[in-house]
Amino acid sequence: MKHLLASGLVVLGLATATPLAAQDTIRFAVTDIDGMEALQREMGPFKEAFEAASGLKVEFFPVSGRTVAVEAMAADQIDFVLTGPAEYVVFNARLDAQPVVTWVRPDYYSTVVVLDGSAVKAPADLKGQKISFGEIGSTSQHLGPVDLLAKAGLTYAVDYEPVFLNRNVAVEALIKGEIAGIGLNRTHIDSITEKFPDQKFRVLVKGEQLPDDILLASSKVAPEVVETVRKAFADHGTEILAALTSTEENAKYIGGKFNPTVTNSDYDVVREMFKNIGITEFTEFVGE
Repeated sequence: MKHLLASGLVVLGLATATPLAAQDTIRFAVTDIDGMEALQREMGPFKEAFEAASGLKVEFFPVSGRTVAVEAMAADQIDFVLTGPAEYVVFNARLDAQPVVTWVRPDYYSTVVVLDGSAVKAPADLKGQKISFGEIGSTSQHLGPVDLLAKAGLTYAVDYEPVFLNRNVAVEALIKGEIAGIGLNRTHIDSITEKFPDQKFRVLVKGEQLPDDILLASSKVAPEVVETVRKAFADHGTEILAALTSTEENAKYIGGKFNPTVTNSDYDVVREMFKNIGITEFTEFVGE
């Protein structure tokens, strides 16, 4: 029993120690990959390439979403998180998490789509209608499309009724005339076109390139470790990207790159998008 107790204390000590004391291990999470098995499958090749490029060991920390990830960082259980633009704004506001490098996605922009034969010819024609958006709080499927409509003079939840439907359900509702438009990103247009080959869709309004997914660091990570991570992407981006995109789930990054010169102010455009839906404090995830 004494031996077991001593072993337990040793394990506990290792678990609570800061891995970065030796500056050789980073604890890494991805907000939209659920579970260790999926994390290893989708990010395993990236892990190997990054470790070779940086000299650091990557320890995966699985999370079941953005809320769990921010709580884990607050508890000093993770050091680096890969997440989306809107999520970064919350991490930064709550924990002073800092940007390290963006993972650039080609053709990453928002749209509002209608049926090709729709009587809706301009954003103003959506006034008084129902519009479906993707995941609530998503940069490209919610905040981005709302921003496009705001710039066209339509006030969120006043000039139209926002609803949140599964993408395929939303298309079926569009076909039935139950909604007038759908907020999507570029990749999703390809998806619905393939899923509904007998339908033709028209992009009513298209946005500019959105701020990219971002690797952020906890404020507790030593600056020299952050710099080591940033330098690995700067110096070995081609090799790391090739490994990353070798798994099907990361195809969205094919043709992209890593931007290690990102700054916090690059995400001010996302903060403005939050304001369109009435949010002026950024400490909570939308819809949670």
